[in-house]
This record gives sequence, structure tokens and C-alpha cells, in this order.
Amino acid sequence: MTFPSSAPSVASPIQNSSNLTPVYDLPSVAFFGRSLAEYCEFFDLEPSTLSHTAVLDVAAGPSSFVAEACRSGVDAVALDPLYGNRPETLRAHVELDYAHMFKRMRKRGQRTRFVFKSFRSIAHAERDRRAAAARFLTDYQAHFAHGRYFGAALPKLPFLDASFDLVLCAHLLFIYPAQFDFEFHVAACRELMRVARTEVRIHPVCGPDGQPYPQLPALLAALQGCGIAAAVRAVDYEFFAGANSMLVLRR
Repeated sequence: MTFPSSAPSVASPIQNSSNLTPVYDLPSVAFFGRSLAEYCEFFDLEPSTLSHTAVLDVAAGPSSFVAEACRSGVDAVALDPLYGNRPETLRAHVELDYAHMFKRMRKRGQRTRFVFKSFRSIAHAERDRRAAAARFLTDYQAHFAHGRYFGAALPKLPFLDASFDLVLCAHLLFIYPAQFDFEFHVAACRELMRVARTEVRIHPVCGPDGQPYPQLPALLAALQGCGIAAAVRAVDYEFFAGANSMLVLRR
């Protein structure tokens, strides 16, 4: 193995007061990941229906979705700008970003900013997500050379049109408003749909403060003008308050 040198129904999200400090208020996109079980909750997926399905996880970070899905017979690949770095470099990103993120979560206040349904506590969420990152790092080291992990970023994906049955994108587009503007959201959604044969699912559909994405009507109209049907669907998942829906794109 060779690595480069390191260098639809409309949802009703919880309405939070506008003076809440954002949970995800970071100078750059965090290298942060989740498990297959958590993906199945916030993307409303049934694992048994994914067998022999081609799935792309965009901006996957250290999520173990692909590692776990491939063991279950899913033809899954992941994409992230940091892929291509050595495993030890990614492990360092995990340690730095996880320490910073969970410190922020605890500072924000457990009872006012988080909904303890999928997780019993912040500590429970941290254990689960660190375990997911450990699974990812093991799988990345074993399978990067086999084409399971691609280093690239939106809004330009290195795949042919309609390459995947299902395309997923979690915790990226709308929770980093300082990094991604409306034009980026439109371009990213179009690109995600370009590489999908059937469907794209994006979660969550809210900002870092849990408020609904304010330009959602304009985004839906722009996508409709491109021949993309888009709808917000409620999901039976919520960890940070307001993150209880996904955006579903279809041709």
C-alpha cells in the first residue's frame, strides 16, 4: 500500500431562539465521523435493503459507514478531501478535532442544545463516535489502495454520471455557513445528483444553531429549475436540537 507523504414529507425542525450559540461554529470543516447505525437513523436507511447497492458517502471524514457497509455486502465507497494522507496523519486529525468538538459540545450545555434519544449523554455519543473513527482508521489502512476511499471535495466529484444508486452527504452543507454559501449549495446538490442514478440524501437541513436552513425555498426552486425534485423529509433522529430532517433529491 502506498500513501502520499503526510503533509418526502416536510419536516418541522425544533425552533430554537436565535441567540443560541452554534454547536458547529468552527473555522474549518471538522474531521468528524459517525457509525453505520447512526447513518441509518439520520438517513432513514434499512441496512438489509442496501445489499448489492452502490453507495457513495461524500465528505465522510472518519465515519465507519463504508467500512461496516462493505462487510454487509454493500458496494460502498467514501470521499473526503483528507483521504490520501497517511493513516497516522488522519489519526492526528481525529484526535485534534474530536477533542475540540466534544469540548465545545459540553460547553454548549447538554440539556439545552442536545436531544438524548439516540445517545444517553454527550459521553455516550463520544464513545460511539470514537469507536467509529477507530473502525474507519483500520479499514482505511487496509483498503485505501483498493479504491474504497477517494481524496476529493465538492463541488467536483471524480466519478462518471450516475455512478451510484444512492449518494449520501452528512453534516456538511448547511452547518458551515461561513464556509459554504448559497451558490455552493446549489452547485454541490447538482453535482451530488449528477453522480447518483436514483437518489441523494443530505442531513441535516439546518444551520449550526439548529434553525432551519433559511434559503431552503430558494434552493428548492433553483434545483427544480435544473430538473431535480427536492423535498425535506423528517427522520426519527435528533442529537443536536433541530437536526431532525434530511433533504432528498431525485431526478
